[in-house]
Amino acid sequence: MNKKIKILIAAGGTGGHVIPGHNLAIDLVEKNYEVKLITDSRGYKFLKEKKKIDIMILPSFPFKSDNLFKKVFSLILIFFSSLRSLSFLFFNRPTIIFGMGGYASFPICISAKILNIKFIIYENNLIIGKANRYLLPFASKIFVSNKSLNGINSKYRDKICEIGNILNKQIINFPDNNIDNKITEKINILVLGGSQAAKVFAEKLPFIFRKCKRQKIPLKIFQHCLPKQNEELTLFYKKNKIDFEIFNFNYDLINYFSRVNIAITRSGSSVLAELTNANIPFIAIPLPTSSDNHQLKNAIFYENKEYGLLVEEKDLNNKLYTIIKKIYEDKSIFKKIKFNQSQHSDKNVYNNISKELKKTIDEKN
Repeated sequence: MNKKIKILIAAGGTGGHVIPGHNLAIDLVEKNYEVKLITDSRGYKFLKEKKKIDIMILPSFPFKSDNLFKKVFSLILIFFSSLRSLSFLFFNRPTIIFGMGGYASFPICISAKILNIKFIIYENNLIIGKANRYLLPFASKIFVSNKSLNGINSKYRDKICEIGNILNKQIINFPDNNIDNKITEKINILVLGGSQAAKVFAEKLPFIFRKCKRQKIPLKIFQHCLPKQNEELTLFYKKNKIDFEIFNFNYDLINYFSRVNIAITRSGSSVLAELTNANIPFIAIPLPTSSDNHQLKNAIFYENKEYGLLVEEKDLNNKLYTIIKKIYEDKSIFKKIKFNQSQHSDKNVYNNISKELKKTIDEKN
C-alpha cells in the first residue's frame, strides 16, 4: 500500500531545515514510501554525499524588504520560483508534501495549495519561522517539536501536532546514557560552529581556551571550522600546547559524541536536541542575528529545563572562561545537567509522524 504513496519533502537551505528533512526522508523510505527531497543550492551542500534519497535542486529566493527595489525584485524571483514549482508538481504530483521551513519550502507549498495537494509544515524552533508563518493558514497541519512554540494565531491551534525533534536515529538511540560519566583528567570540548558560526568561534574561542590552559585547566578541543581556518587554528593550538583536533563540515557528528563530555554550540533547535538526546551537556551561544532572535529563545528554553547553559555572544570574553572553570572545579554541575538530559527522549518521533501522516492522508479535504 505504501509503495503507491508519493511524498515530497521541501527543505530550506540551512542545516536546521535540511538535516531534519533528510532524517525524515530516510525513515519514510524505510517504510516503503516513494520519497523525493527538494532543496536549493545552499541546502544541497548538506546532502551531496547522500545517495539513498532522491534529491532535486530547485532555486529559491529570500524575501528582502530593505528598500522598494529589493522588495519588488524579491517578489519577482519568488513568483518565477513558484511557477517552476507549480510546473514540477503538475507533472510529478505527490500524495502529500512536507514543508520543513526555509525559503525553499515556500514556493512548493504555495503551489501545492493551488493544485489542491495536502501539505504539512514542520517547525522545530520555539518561535514559528517566517515561511511557516505565511504557510500555516493553508497547511493541513503543523508538526512541532514542542508545544511551547510561540507566534501561532489562536485560530490555528487545532492544526498543531507535537511530534518531537526529527533527529538521526543513531543520535536518538545514542548509548551514552550513563549519568555518572564524569569529567576526569581533562575536559573534552566539542565546538560546533554550524553553518553560520564556524568563523566567529574560530576567531574568539581559542583565546579563551588559552586562558584555561594557562590556569591549569586541562582540556582537549574538537573544533569545527571553515577549511580556510585550518592552518591558523592548527598553528595557534600547537603554539599554546593545547591538545586539539579540527574538522570541517561533518554530517555524522555522532562520531565525536563518544569522545567528548561537553559541547560549545550555537543554539539552533536541531543541534540542542541532538546534544540533549545524546546526553552531552552544552554551553549554548545563540546567533545574535538569527531571525526573530529564535536562537536565544531556544537557548533560554533549554537552560530553563537545565539541559545546558547559556552565554550570549556579547558576554563570551567575560563569562565563558568562568563557566568552564566552574564546571571543572564543581563536577556536580555537569552531573546534574546529564541527569536532567537523561529524562528527555525523542524516541517516539517517527511513530508520532506515522500516525499523524496516515490520519492526514485519510482525511477528506
